[in-house]
Amino acid sequence: MGRITEDLIRRNAAHNDCVIFSLEELSLHQQELEKLEHIDKWCRDLKILYLQNNLIGKIENVGKLKKLEYLNLALNNIEKIENLEGCEWLTKLDLTVNFIGELSSIKTLQHNIHLKELFLMGNPCADFDGYRQFVVATLQQLKWLDGKEIERSERIQALQNFPVIEQQIREQEKAYCLKRAKDKEEAQRNLREEEEKEAKARSYLGFEGQRYADISATLRATESSCHVQAPEGQEGKCNQKKSKDSEDDLEFWNKPSLFTPESRLETLRHMEKQRKDQEKLSEKKKKVKPPRILITKDGKALNVNDPKLDFSLKDDEKHNQIILDLAVYRYMDTSLIDVDVQPTYVRVMVKGKPFQLVLPAEVKPDSSTARRSQTTGHLVICMPKVDGVITGRQQTSKSEKSTSDSSRERPNRRSKEIEKLEVDPSKHSFPDVASIVQEKKHRPRRIQSEPKITASEEDPEFEDNPEVPPLI
Repeated sequence: MGRITEDLIRRNAAHNDCVIFSLEELSLHQQELEKLEHIDKWCRDLKILYLQNNLIGKIENVGKLKKLEYLNLALNNIEKIENLEGCEWLTKLDLTVNFIGELSSIKTLQHNIHLKELFLMGNPCADFDGYRQFVVATLQQLKWLDGKEIERSERIQALQNFPVIEQQIREQEKAYCLKRAKDKEEAQRNLREEEEKEAKARSYLGFEGQRYADISATLRATESSCHVQAPEGQEGKCNQKKSKDSEDDLEFWNKPSLFTPESRLETLRHMEKQRKDQEKLSEKKKKVKPPRILITKDGKALNVNDPKLDFSLKDDEKHNQIILDLAVYRYMDTSLIDVDVQPTYVRVMVKGKPFQLVLPAEVKPDSSTARRSQTTGHLVICMPKVDGVITGRQQTSKSEKSTSDSSRERPNRRSKEIEKLEVDPSKHSFPDVASIVQEKKHRPRRIQSEPKITASEEDPEFEDNPEVPPLI
Protein backbone atom coordinates (compact mmCIF):
# COMPACT_ATOMS: atom_id res chain seq x y z
CA MET A 1 0.00 0.00 0.00
CA GLY A 2 1.32 3.42 -0.92
CA ARG A 3 1.57 6.61 1.09
CA ILE A 4 2.04 10.23 0.08
CA THR A 5 5.66 11.18 0.75
CA GLU A 6 7.78 14.17 -0.17
CA ASP A 7 9.84 12.03 -2.51
CA LEU A 8 6.69 10.86 -4.33
CA ILE A 9 5.52 14.44 -4.84
CA ARG A 10 8.96 15.55 -6.09
CA ARG A 11 9.07 12.70 -8.60
CA ASN A 12 5.72 13.89 -9.99
CA ALA A 13 6.78 17.56 -10.02
CA ALA A 14 9.35 17.33 -12.82
CA HIS A 15 7.42 19.96 -14.82
CA ASN A 16 8.12 22.41 -11.97
CA ASP A 17 11.84 21.53 -11.61
CA CYS A 18 10.92 19.27 -8.65
CA VAL A 19 9.99 22.33 -6.55
CA ILE A 20 6.91 21.46 -4.50
CA PHE A 21 6.11 24.62 -2.52
CA SER A 22 5.13 26.53 -5.70
CA LEU A 23 3.48 23.56 -7.41
CA GLU A 24 0.15 24.36 -9.11
CA GLU A 25 -0.69 20.97 -10.66
CA LEU A 26 -0.07 17.52 -9.19
CA SER A 27 -0.97 14.06 -10.46
CA LEU A 28 -0.91 11.12 -8.01
CA HIS A 29 -3.21 8.69 -9.79
CA GLN A 30 -2.77 4.88 -9.63
CA GLN A 31 -0.41 4.97 -6.65
CA GLU A 32 -2.47 2.65 -4.39
CA LEU A 33 -2.84 5.46 -1.84
CA GLU A 34 -5.09 4.73 1.14
CA LYS A 35 -4.90 8.10 2.88
CA LEU A 36 -4.90 11.73 1.79
CA GLU A 37 -2.18 13.51 3.80
CA HIS A 38 0.59 16.17 3.81
CA ILE A 39 -0.55 17.85 0.59
CA ASP A 40 -2.13 20.84 2.35
CA LYS A 41 1.18 21.53 4.15
CA TRP A 42 3.65 21.06 1.29
CA CYS A 43 1.68 22.33 -1.74
CA ARG A 44 -0.38 25.35 -0.65
CA ASP A 45 -0.57 26.83 -4.18
CA LEU A 46 -2.17 23.81 -5.85
CA LYS A 47 -4.87 24.56 -8.41
CA ILE A 48 -5.33 21.10 -9.97
CA LEU A 49 -5.05 17.82 -8.04
CA TYR A 50 -5.47 14.36 -9.65
CA LEU A 51 -6.02 11.48 -7.19
CA GLN A 52 -8.13 9.09 -9.26
CA ASN A 53 -7.83 5.30 -9.17
CA ASN A 54 -6.50 4.94 -5.62
CA LEU A 55 -7.88 3.48 -2.38
CA ILE A 56 -8.61 6.71 -0.51
CA GLY A 57 -11.47 6.16 1.92
CA LYS A 58 -11.94 9.68 3.29
CA ILE A 59 -11.64 13.28 2.04
CA GLU A 60 -9.28 15.01 4.45
CA ASN A 61 -6.23 17.31 4.72
CA VAL A 62 -7.24 19.49 1.75
CA GLY A 63 -9.02 22.30 3.61
CA LYS A 64 -5.98 24.62 3.45
CA LEU A 65 -5.76 24.48 -0.34
CA LYS A 66 -7.44 27.86 -0.85
CA LYS A 67 -6.46 28.12 -4.55
CA LEU A 68 -7.65 24.62 -5.50
CA GLU A 69 -9.95 24.76 -8.54
CA TYR A 70 -10.20 21.13 -9.72
CA LEU A 71 -10.16 18.00 -7.53
CA ASN A 72 -10.39 14.54 -9.12
CA LEU A 73 -11.13 11.69 -6.67
CA ALA A 74 -12.75 9.26 -9.10
CA LEU A 75 -12.38 5.48 -8.56
CA ASN A 76 -11.67 5.57 -4.82
CA ASN A 77 -13.36 4.24 -1.67
CA ILE A 78 -15.02 7.49 -0.51
CA GLU A 79 -18.38 7.03 1.24
CA LYS A 80 -19.12 10.60 2.31
CA ILE A 81 -18.51 14.16 1.02
CA GLU A 82 -16.78 16.20 3.73
CA ASN A 83 -13.91 18.57 4.65
CA LEU A 84 -14.06 20.64 1.45
CA GLU A 85 -15.38 23.88 2.96
CA GLY A 86 -11.91 25.45 3.01
CA CYS A 87 -11.40 25.03 -0.75
CA GLU A 88 -12.82 28.46 -1.51
CA TRP A 89 -12.10 28.49 -5.27
CA LEU A 90 -13.19 24.93 -6.01
CA THR A 91 -15.05 24.96 -9.34
CA LYS A 92 -14.98 21.28 -10.39
CA LEU A 93 -15.27 18.12 -8.27
CA ASP A 94 -15.13 14.62 -9.72
CA LEU A 95 -16.29 11.77 -7.44
CA THR A 96 -17.17 9.26 -10.17
CA VAL A 97 -17.40 5.55 -9.18
CA ASN A 98 -17.01 5.79 -5.41
CA PHE A 99 -19.20 4.44 -2.61
CA ILE A 100 -21.12 7.57 -1.62
CA GLY A 101 -24.45 6.50 -0.15
CA GLU A 102 -25.12 9.50 2.10
CA LEU A 103 -26.47 11.87 -0.52
CA SER A 104 -27.38 14.43 2.13
CA SER A 105 -23.62 14.98 2.69
CA ILE A 106 -23.56 17.17 -0.44
CA LYS A 107 -24.99 19.97 1.74
CA THR A 108 -21.41 20.63 2.89
CA LEU A 109 -20.68 21.84 -0.67
CA GLN A 110 -23.06 24.78 -0.23
CA HIS A 111 -20.11 26.74 1.20
CA ASN A 112 -18.19 26.31 -2.09
CA ILE A 113 -19.92 29.16 -3.89
CA HIS A 114 -17.70 28.85 -7.01
CA LEU A 115 -18.54 25.15 -7.58
CA LYS A 116 -19.92 24.79 -11.13
CA GLU A 117 -19.39 21.11 -12.04
CA LEU A 118 -20.03 17.96 -10.00
CA PHE A 119 -19.73 14.31 -10.99
CA LEU A 120 -21.44 11.63 -8.85
CA MET A 121 -22.23 8.95 -11.44
CA GLY A 122 -21.32 5.39 -10.49
CA ASN A 123 -22.08 5.93 -6.79
CA PRO A 124 -24.88 4.15 -4.89
CA CYS A 125 -26.61 7.50 -4.30
CA ALA A 126 -26.95 8.01 -8.06
CA ASP A 127 -29.49 5.15 -8.09
CA PHE A 128 -31.80 6.84 -5.58
CA ASP A 129 -35.18 8.05 -6.78
CA GLY A 130 -35.09 11.84 -7.04
CA TYR A 131 -31.26 11.94 -6.92
CA ARG A 132 -30.79 14.59 -9.60
CA GLN A 133 -33.61 16.83 -8.39
CA PHE A 134 -32.26 16.69 -4.84
CA VAL A 135 -28.73 17.72 -5.92
CA VAL A 136 -30.00 20.47 -8.22
CA ALA A 137 -32.19 21.94 -5.48
CA THR A 138 -29.54 21.64 -2.75
CA LEU A 139 -26.59 23.12 -4.71
CA GLN A 140 -28.04 26.12 -6.50
CA GLN A 141 -24.61 27.33 -7.65
CA LEU A 142 -24.14 24.24 -9.87
CA LYS A 143 -24.22 24.60 -13.65
CA TRP A 144 -23.40 21.00 -14.65
CA LEU A 145 -24.22 17.68 -12.97
CA ASP A 146 -22.72 14.42 -14.27
CA GLY A 147 -21.76 16.14 -17.50
CA LYS A 148 -25.29 17.42 -18.20
CA GLU A 149 -26.17 21.09 -18.04
CA ILE A 150 -28.79 22.13 -15.48
CA GLU A 151 -31.65 24.06 -17.05
CA ARG A 152 -33.41 26.88 -15.25
CA SER A 153 -36.78 25.14 -15.52
CA GLU A 154 -35.27 21.98 -14.04
CA ARG A 155 -34.04 23.90 -11.01
CA ILE A 156 -37.40 25.63 -10.48
CA GLN A 157 -39.22 22.30 -10.58
CA ALA A 158 -36.69 20.71 -8.22
CA LEU A 159 -37.13 23.54 -5.69
CA GLN A 160 -40.91 23.16 -5.82
CA ASN A 161 -40.76 19.41 -5.12
CA PHE A 162 -37.82 19.59 -2.70
CA PRO A 163 -39.68 18.71 0.57
CA VAL A 164 -41.10 15.50 -0.89
CA ILE A 165 -37.85 14.56 -2.59
CA GLU A 166 -35.84 15.20 0.57
CA GLN A 167 -38.07 12.81 2.55
CA GLN A 168 -37.61 10.11 -0.11
CA ILE A 169 -33.85 10.56 -0.10
CA ARG A 170 -33.66 10.23 3.69
CA GLU A 171 -35.62 6.95 3.64
CA GLN A 172 -33.41 5.50 0.89
CA GLU A 173 -30.30 6.65 2.76
CA LYS A 174 -31.48 4.89 5.92
CA ALA A 175 -32.07 1.64 4.04
CA TYR A 176 -28.68 1.89 2.37
CA CYS A 177 -26.89 2.54 5.68
CA LEU A 178 -28.47 -0.58 7.22
CA LYS A 179 -27.44 -2.68 4.24
CA ARG A 180 -23.96 -1.18 4.31
CA ALA A 181 -23.56 -2.03 8.01
CA LYS A 182 -24.42 -5.67 7.29
CA ASP A 183 -21.94 -5.74 4.41
CA LYS A 184 -19.20 -4.39 6.69
CA GLU A 185 -19.87 -7.03 9.35
CA GLU A 186 -19.82 -9.78 6.75
CA ALA A 187 -16.60 -8.47 5.24
CA GLN A 188 -14.93 -8.30 8.65
CA ARG A 189 -16.05 -11.83 9.45
CA ASN A 190 -14.69 -13.12 6.14
CA LEU A 191 -11.42 -11.31 6.77
CA ARG A 192 -11.04 -12.90 10.20
CA GLU A 193 -11.76 -16.34 8.76
CA GLU A 194 -9.24 -15.79 6.01
CA GLU A 195 -6.59 -14.71 8.51
CA GLU A 196 -7.24 -17.77 10.70
CA LYS A 197 -7.02 -20.03 7.64
CA GLU A 198 -3.70 -18.46 6.60
CA ALA A 199 -2.33 -18.81 10.14
CA LYS A 200 -3.25 -22.52 10.18
CA ALA A 201 -1.69 -22.99 6.75
CA ARG A 202 1.55 -21.33 7.89
CA SER A 203 1.75 -23.45 11.03
CA TYR A 204 1.01 -26.62 9.01
CA LEU A 205 3.67 -25.76 6.44
CA GLY A 206 6.16 -25.10 9.22
CA PHE A 207 5.42 -28.48 10.82
CA GLU A 208 5.55 -30.30 7.49
CA GLY A 209 8.81 -28.60 6.57
CA GLN A 210 10.39 -29.68 9.84
CA ARG A 211 9.04 -33.21 9.41
CA TYR A 212 10.40 -33.52 5.88
CA ALA A 213 13.72 -32.08 7.02
CA ASP A 214 13.95 -34.75 9.75
CA ILE A 215 13.02 -37.48 7.25
CA SER A 216 15.64 -36.31 4.74
CA ALA A 217 18.28 -36.15 7.47
CA THR A 218 17.42 -39.72 8.55
CA LEU A 219 17.55 -40.92 4.96
CA ARG A 220 20.96 -39.35 4.43
CA ALA A 221 22.25 -40.93 7.62
CA THR A 222 21.06 -44.44 6.70
CA GLU A 223 21.82 -44.27 2.99
CA SER A 224 25.28 -45.79 3.35
CA SER A 225 24.01 -48.83 5.27
CA CYS A 226 20.80 -49.64 3.43
CA HIS A 227 18.76 -48.47 0.46
CA VAL A 228 15.60 -46.74 1.68
CA GLN A 229 13.12 -45.15 -0.72
CA ALA A 230 11.41 -41.85 0.09
CA PRO A 231 7.70 -41.91 0.91
CA GLU A 232 5.37 -41.57 -2.04
CA GLY A 233 4.13 -38.06 -2.70
CA GLN A 234 7.28 -36.22 -1.59
CA GLU A 235 8.68 -36.03 -5.10
CA GLY A 236 5.72 -34.07 -6.45
CA LYS A 237 5.36 -31.79 -3.46
CA CYS A 238 6.43 -28.66 -5.37
CA ASN A 239 4.13 -29.48 -8.29
CA GLN A 240 1.22 -30.03 -5.92
CA LYS A 241 1.90 -26.69 -4.25
CA LYS A 242 1.92 -24.88 -7.59
CA SER A 243 -1.29 -26.52 -8.70
CA LYS A 244 -2.91 -25.70 -5.36
CA ASP A 245 -1.91 -22.03 -5.68
CA SER A 246 -3.35 -21.86 -9.18
CA GLU A 247 -6.59 -23.48 -7.97
CA ASP A 248 -6.85 -20.99 -5.10
CA ASP A 249 -6.28 -18.11 -7.48
CA LEU A 250 -8.96 -19.39 -9.86
CA GLU A 251 -11.36 -19.88 -6.98
CA PHE A 252 -10.76 -16.32 -5.76
CA TRP A 253 -11.53 -14.74 -9.12
CA ASN A 254 -14.58 -16.93 -9.74
CA LYS A 255 -16.06 -16.27 -6.30
CA PRO A 256 -18.97 -13.77 -6.49
CA SER A 257 -18.52 -10.66 -4.37
CA LEU A 258 -20.21 -7.33 -3.79
CA PHE A 259 -18.76 -4.07 -5.06
CA THR A 260 -17.68 -2.55 -1.74
CA PRO A 261 -14.57 -0.82 -0.40
CA GLU A 262 -13.70 -4.03 1.44
CA SER A 263 -13.86 -6.09 -1.77
CA ARG A 264 -11.54 -3.63 -3.50
CA LEU A 265 -9.06 -3.87 -0.63
CA GLU A 266 -9.31 -7.66 -0.65
CA THR A 267 -8.61 -7.76 -4.39
CA LEU A 268 -5.61 -5.50 -3.96
CA ARG A 269 -4.23 -7.63 -1.13
CA HIS A 270 -4.63 -10.76 -3.24
CA MET A 271 -2.82 -9.18 -6.18
CA GLU A 272 -0.05 -7.93 -3.90
CA LYS A 273 0.38 -11.41 -2.44
CA GLN A 274 0.61 -12.89 -5.94
CA ARG A 275 3.21 -10.30 -6.90
CA LYS A 276 5.34 -11.08 -3.85
CA ASP A 277 5.15 -14.83 -4.51
CA GLN A 278 6.16 -14.24 -8.11
CA GLU A 279 9.12 -12.11 -6.98
CA LYS A 280 10.27 -14.87 -4.62
CA LEU A 281 10.08 -17.45 -7.41
CA SER A 282 11.98 -15.22 -9.79
CA GLU A 283 14.68 -14.62 -7.17
CA LYS A 284 15.08 -18.37 -6.70
CA LYS A 285 15.23 -19.00 -10.43
CA LYS A 286 17.55 -16.10 -11.03
CA LYS A 287 21.04 -17.41 -11.64
CA VAL A 288 24.08 -15.44 -10.61
CA LYS A 289 26.03 -14.53 -13.71
CA PRO A 290 29.65 -15.72 -13.46
CA PRO A 291 32.32 -13.03 -13.59
CA ARG A 292 33.80 -12.26 -16.99
CA ILE A 293 37.18 -13.93 -17.61
CA LEU A 294 39.62 -11.37 -18.99
CA ILE A 295 42.90 -13.20 -18.35
CA THR A 296 43.29 -16.97 -18.33
CA LYS A 297 45.02 -18.95 -15.60
CA ASP A 298 48.22 -19.15 -17.61
CA GLY A 299 48.33 -15.32 -17.92
CA LYS A 300 47.03 -15.01 -21.49
CA ALA A 301 44.88 -11.95 -22.16
CA LEU A 302 41.63 -12.46 -24.09
CA ASN A 303 39.81 -10.24 -26.57
CA VAL A 304 36.55 -9.06 -24.99
CA ASN A 305 33.91 -6.59 -26.21
CA ASP A 306 31.04 -6.63 -23.71
CA PRO A 307 29.87 -3.05 -24.52
CA LYS A 308 29.61 -4.15 -28.18
CA LEU A 309 31.35 -1.04 -29.48
CA ASP A 310 32.85 -0.55 -32.92
CA PHE A 311 36.61 -0.01 -32.96
CA SER A 312 39.60 0.26 -35.28
CA LEU A 313 43.26 -0.59 -34.57
CA LYS A 314 45.88 1.22 -36.64
CA ASP A 315 49.65 0.66 -36.78
CA ASP A 316 51.19 4.11 -37.30
CA GLU A 317 54.66 3.31 -38.69
CA LYS A 318 55.53 6.98 -39.16
CA HIS A 319 55.32 7.76 -35.45
CA ASN A 320 56.10 4.19 -34.31
CA GLN A 321 52.86 3.79 -32.35
CA ILE A 322 49.58 1.86 -32.25
CA ILE A 323 46.32 3.84 -32.34
CA LEU A 324 43.03 2.44 -31.01
CA ASP A 325 39.85 4.30 -32.01
CA LEU A 326 36.92 3.15 -29.83
CA ALA A 327 33.42 4.34 -30.82
CA VAL A 328 32.19 5.26 -27.34
CA TYR A 329 28.63 6.59 -27.06
CA ARG A 330 28.61 10.25 -27.99
CA TYR A 331 26.65 11.67 -25.05
CA MET A 332 28.04 9.39 -22.34
CA ASP A 333 29.88 11.05 -19.46
CA THR A 334 33.67 10.59 -19.54
CA SER A 335 33.65 9.72 -15.83
CA LEU A 336 32.06 6.37 -16.78
CA ILE A 337 35.15 5.39 -18.83
CA ASP A 338 38.28 3.84 -17.31
CA VAL A 339 41.36 3.10 -19.46
CA ASP A 340 44.15 0.66 -18.51
CA VAL A 341 47.07 0.21 -20.92
CA GLN A 342 49.42 -2.75 -20.39
CA PRO A 343 52.49 -3.70 -22.47
CA THR A 344 50.63 -6.43 -24.39
CA TYR A 345 46.95 -5.43 -24.16
CA VAL A 346 44.62 -2.49 -23.50
CA ARG A 347 41.49 -2.56 -21.36
CA VAL A 348 38.65 0.01 -21.35
CA MET A 349 35.78 -0.17 -18.84
CA VAL A 350 32.64 1.46 -20.30
CA LYS A 351 29.89 1.77 -17.67
CA GLY A 352 31.36 -1.25 -15.88
CA LYS A 353 31.50 -3.41 -19.04
CA PRO A 354 35.01 -4.47 -20.13
CA PHE A 355 36.52 -3.93 -23.57
CA GLN A 356 39.87 -5.68 -23.87
CA LEU A 357 42.11 -6.04 -26.93
CA VAL A 358 45.41 -7.85 -27.32
CA LEU A 359 48.00 -5.64 -29.07
CA PRO A 360 50.11 -6.84 -32.03
CA ALA A 361 53.31 -5.39 -30.53
CA GLU A 362 54.63 -4.35 -27.15
CA VAL A 363 53.88 -0.76 -26.15
CA LYS A 364 54.92 1.72 -23.48
CA PRO A 365 52.08 2.17 -20.98
CA ASP A 366 53.69 5.23 -19.32
CA SER A 367 53.94 7.12 -22.62
CA SER A 368 50.44 6.24 -23.83
CA THR A 369 47.73 8.88 -24.08
CA ALA A 370 43.92 8.71 -24.21
CA ARG A 371 41.74 11.50 -25.59
CA ARG A 372 38.01 11.93 -26.23
CA SER A 373 36.64 13.55 -29.37
CA GLN A 374 34.30 16.45 -28.64
CA THR A 375 32.37 15.98 -31.90
CA THR A 376 31.95 12.20 -32.21
CA GLY A 377 32.63 11.10 -28.63
CA HIS A 378 35.14 8.49 -29.81
CA LEU A 379 37.98 7.51 -27.50
CA VAL A 380 41.41 7.60 -29.17
CA ILE A 381 44.29 5.84 -27.37
CA CYS A 382 47.83 6.37 -28.72
CA MET A 383 50.36 3.74 -27.52
CA PRO A 384 54.03 4.17 -28.55
CA LYS A 385 55.90 0.97 -29.36
CA VAL A 386 59.04 -0.11 -27.53
CA ASP A 387 62.40 -0.13 -29.40
CA GLY A 388 62.87 -3.91 -29.30
CA VAL A 389 60.58 -6.89 -29.00
CA ILE A 390 61.10 -9.12 -25.98
CA THR A 391 60.20 -12.34 -27.79
CA GLY A 392 62.81 -11.78 -30.54
CA ARG A 393 65.80 -10.92 -28.33
CA GLN A 394 68.05 -13.81 -29.48
CA GLN A 395 67.45 -13.15 -33.15
CA THR A 396 68.24 -9.50 -32.62
CA SER A 397 71.64 -10.27 -31.05
CA LYS A 398 72.57 -12.58 -33.94
CA SER A 399 71.68 -9.96 -36.49
CA GLU A 400 73.74 -7.37 -34.61
CA LYS A 401 76.79 -9.69 -34.70
CA SER A 402 76.42 -10.32 -38.42
CA THR A 403 76.08 -6.57 -39.01
CA SER A 404 79.31 -5.85 -37.08
CA ASP A 405 81.25 -8.56 -38.98
CA SER A 406 80.04 -7.26 -42.28
CA SER A 407 81.10 -3.74 -41.35
CA ARG A 408 84.69 -4.95 -40.73
CA GLU A 409 84.91 -6.66 -44.10
CA ARG A 410 83.19 -3.80 -45.89
CA PRO A 411 86.38 -2.05 -47.26
CA ASN A 412 87.58 -5.30 -48.89
CA ARG A 413 84.23 -6.19 -50.37
CA ARG A 414 83.51 -2.81 -51.89
CA SER A 415 86.13 -3.26 -54.57
CA LYS A 416 84.97 -6.76 -55.45
CA GLU A 417 81.18 -6.76 -55.23
CA ILE A 418 78.20 -4.70 -54.28
CA GLU A 419 77.50 -4.71 -50.56
CA LYS A 420 74.19 -6.17 -49.36
CA LEU A 421 72.55 -4.77 -46.25
CA GLU A 422 71.83 -7.00 -43.27
CA VAL A 423 68.27 -6.28 -42.10
CA ASP A 424 67.30 -6.71 -38.46
CA PRO A 425 64.21 -8.99 -38.31
CA SER A 426 62.70 -6.85 -35.54
CA LYS A 427 62.98 -3.75 -37.73
CA HIS A 428 61.99 -5.21 -41.06
CA SER A 429 59.44 -2.44 -41.63
CA PHE A 430 62.01 0.36 -41.07
CA PRO A 431 64.91 0.22 -43.61
CA ASP A 432 68.22 1.91 -42.71
CA VAL A 433 68.23 4.87 -45.06
CA ALA A 434 71.68 6.06 -43.94
CA SER A 435 73.42 2.81 -44.95
CA ILE A 436 71.83 2.89 -48.36
CA VAL A 437 73.10 6.41 -49.03
CA GLN A 438 76.67 5.54 -47.88
CA GLU A 439 76.77 2.39 -49.99
CA LYS A 440 76.27 4.02 -53.37
CA LYS A 441 78.64 7.00 -52.88
CA HIS A 442 77.55 8.80 -56.02
CA ARG A 443 78.41 12.42 -56.25
CA PRO A 444 75.64 14.88 -56.93
CA ARG A 445 75.41 15.91 -60.54
CA ARG A 446 75.70 19.59 -59.81
CA ILE A 447 79.02 19.05 -58.00
CA GLN A 448 80.64 17.17 -60.90
CA SER A 449 83.01 19.34 -62.95
CA GLU A 450 82.20 19.81 -66.60
CA PRO A 451 84.81 18.66 -69.13
CA LYS A 452 87.06 21.41 -70.42
CA ILE A 453 86.77 22.13 -74.11
CA THR A 454 90.07 22.79 -75.85
CA ALA A 455 90.51 25.11 -78.80
CA SER A 456 91.20 22.19 -81.08
CA GLU A 457 87.85 20.69 -80.33
CA GLU A 458 86.09 23.96 -81.12
CA ASP A 459 84.79 25.21 -84.42
CA PRO A 460 87.60 25.82 -87.02
CA GLU A 461 86.24 29.24 -87.75
CA PHE A 462 86.75 30.26 -84.11
CA GLU A 463 89.14 33.18 -83.54
CA ASP A 464 90.51 33.91 -80.09
CA ASN A 465 90.54 37.64 -79.54
CA PRO A 466 92.69 38.56 -76.53
CA GLU A 467 90.91 41.86 -76.08
CA VAL A 468 87.65 40.10 -75.35
CA PRO A 469 87.39 39.22 -71.60
CA PRO A 470 86.84 35.53 -70.78
CA LEU A 471 83.37 34.24 -69.95
CA ILE A 472 82.74 33.42 -66.27
